[in-house]
Amino acid sequence: MSLGLLKKYKTFIFDCDGVLLNSNSLKIDAFYHAALPFGKKIAEEFVDYHVTHGGISRFAKFKYFQRTILGRPVNIGLQNKLLAFYSAEVRKGLCDCEIANGLERLREITHDSRWLVVSGGEQFELRDVFAIRKIDYLFDAGIYGSPDDKDTIIQREISCGNIIRPAIYFGDTKYDMEVAKRSGLGFVFVSKWSDCSFSNSEINNLFSIPLLSDLLQDVLEK
Repeated sequence: MSLGLLKKYKTFIFDCDGVLLNSNSLKIDAFYHAALPFGKKIAEEFVDYHVTHGGISRFAKFKYFQRTILGRPVNIGLQNKLLAFYSAEVRKGLCDCEIANGLERLREITHDSRWLVVSGGEQFELRDVFAIRKIDYLFDAGIYGSPDDKDTIIQREISCGNIIRPAIYFGDTKYDMEVAKRSGLGFVFVSKWSDCSFSNSEINNLFSIPLLSDLLQDVLEK
């Protein structure tokens, strides 16, 4: 997809992990170590679930962990303990991981559009990390995350006029693609940092780029 074609969109929506930040692997590690006290096999099963359900919030994933993997009712105390451990591990990594190149230049070129983040990550954590990494100013339409899911966030922001159509969503999972489709958004699959596998036929039907910086190729070639 060329940058020229993208300029028709009035709103750019970005997932965080695997799109803006190279952070998928650190979240895999955090989920694994959160579950490890229950055994290696259980931790591996939980990581498999996480990878195949990319984009879903940690709140929902730890409830699934208790109900389905451990086979227990959700215990709020355990839920909070798991979330606290996971959040502490992830925050350390998010403050150090690689940021997508060219964000400032891409923002300059698309200055007439609105930019926002819609992520499965925890909202307060996202806003804190983006401020620390000094990229929060790029997202004039806001930074949003869990506990609300992506469908809820996008529908809410459409209803209040914050997302103006035509809008496009940059994601790295099938869940992101499905969210975009349900809301009538364009979708671009960002592939290089993704841990999600698409079939060849699915890829052929997607707009796909390795990294956000590849959108700048048209500009760099001039």
